[in-house]
Amino acid sequence: MKEKFTEYIHNLQQRICTALEAEDGCSKFVEDQWERPGGGGGITRIISDGNVFEKGGVNTSVVHGELPEVMMQRLGANHRKFFACGISLVIHPRNPFVPTVHANFRYFELYDDEGKLVDSWFGGGADLTPYYIFEEDGRHFHSTLKDACDKHSIEYYPQFKKECDQYFYIAHRKENRGIGGIFFDYLRPDEQTSAAAWLNFVTDVGDVFLPAYIPIVQRRKDHPYTDEHLRWQGIRRGRYVEFNLIYDRGTLFGLKTDGRVESILMSLPTTARWEYDHRPAPGSAEAKLIKALLHRDWINTYEISDY
Repeated sequence: MKEKFTEYIHNLQQRICTALEAEDGCSKFVEDQWERPGGGGGITRIISDGNVFEKGGVNTSVVHGELPEVMMQRLGANHRKFFACGISLVIHPRNPFVPTVHANFRYFELYDDEGKLVDSWFGGGADLTPYYIFEEDGRHFHSTLKDACDKHSIEYYPQFKKECDQYFYIAHRKENRGIGGIFFDYLRPDEQTSAAAWLNFVTDVGDVFLPAYIPIVQRRKDHPYTDEHLRWQGIRRGRYVEFNLIYDRGTLFGLKTDGRVESILMSLPTTARWEYDHRPAPGSAEAKLIKALLHRDWINTYEISDY
């Protein structure tokens, strides 16, 4: 299983980077291969200063070794030896009308002292963080993910959408980071669902990342914007930073397992803003974003946005 998923994430990394480079038309990904002192390593690919993408990373990692005590407690694990592989990406576009996007897909194994597999699971998801709301974009992103989920069970999308809304919640701000998508974790094989079935599900979701995101980029990348739009983008990016440094499981896992700091923190935007007690004007496009961050049905709700 780990060999199959490792091959998949490297293939997906290449497909995503190729598509994003074609969409940007200027900047290319720079590759940095690295090794983890405790075992394994990864491939970090970074795009920056492009026509469309200001900063982005599409990273893969394949690591193994022994979990530190703090991570054993966090995972509720009774065994220390582990293997983990995954792909993680964050793309921060230049134009504030193009949303930031995040996705990751991962596989984890735990072993006893003799090296016997004792536990394994998949996790991952994809979510969208817009700065200005376009109903058709939210509907497209969610519908594409739902279609991938429905191939396996009509119960998956509502379940994993709810988990996404709950996970990407900035508790100290009492608001969501973006408009969500799907999020799942600890998908273990059992009598109902085999490991192979979970692999098929996760790879199907990974395969629709580009169809879910690229059409949105194409619709919005040439939208005119002002300094005030950029200011709002910076304020919302500040919220993104707060979530990633305080709550994000991948960030915390990487930092606590001696991961590569540059690759872990590539998810942060180039610039962000923090303004004291900033509140958007009532009725403004910015205020509409805040309202849209509430948990809502993006597929069956029909509203019109035009900026």
